[in-house]
Amino acid sequence: MTPTTAVFRKELKSYFNSPIAYIATLFFLVFSSVWFFYIQHFFASNSASMRVFFSVMPTIFTVLVPALTMRSWAEEKRMGTAELLLTLPFRERDVVIGKFLATFSLLAIMLALTIPVPFSVSAFGHFDPGQIVGEYLGILLLGAAAIAIGQFISSVSSNQISAFIFGVIVLIAITMVSQAASIFNLPVWFAAVLNYLSLGYHFESLIKGVVDTRDVLYFLVAVTLFLYLNTKVLVFKKWR
Repeated sequence: MTPTTAVFRKELKSYFNSPIAYIATLFFLVFSSVWFFYIQHFFASNSASMRVFFSVMPTIFTVLVPALTMRSWAEEKRMGTAELLLTLPFRERDVVIGKFLATFSLLAIMLALTIPVPFSVSAFGHFDPGQIVGEYLGILLLGAAAIAIGQFISSVSSNQISAFIFGVIVLIAITMVSQAASIFNLPVWFAAVLNYLSLGYHFESLIKGVVDTRDVLYFLVAVTLFLYLNTKVLVFKKWR
């Protein structure tokens, strides 16, 4: 068993050995369903589209992902197991990737549980399967980037509460930064920079069913960057 696999199994098991996974999954499923069927009045809208269902995901993730990642390193510090974990014959990146994959797998399980939604409403209209697949891909990429950011924030936070609060603030800022371009009279070049940095801007392109390699690359770079920063934080603390 590789070090990454060992950490992955340990972390995923710890999620399901506590109420975290079940509470988070219940919140995610209930909120997204209530939003789609009741708040947005799907059956009364006379429009067979799943875009409204997927468009709320960035908002949900700004709270859900920090709740999942706040314990990644902050909890290890509180219990005094971070030092023990880093003294094992594991490379820092093995531990970081293992934790990331565990949280990402939990999020993927949550998303898999929403698959009955498009099937259940397909009888009320024609849905393009390709667009639905693109929308799910967009959610997975958005979730992966949010998890990497949340874990990095947890690695530099002193406790779970601060990790959660700062995680929410940072994700809201990175997700909504593109809207500053429409609110304020910003120069075109500056608005373009804000749009490129925004998670929400790139996600909006994907939920339209258009899988642009530039958007995919953006999310992959974001995941790689924050996992790298997380690794460097651990190296610094190990040799401090």
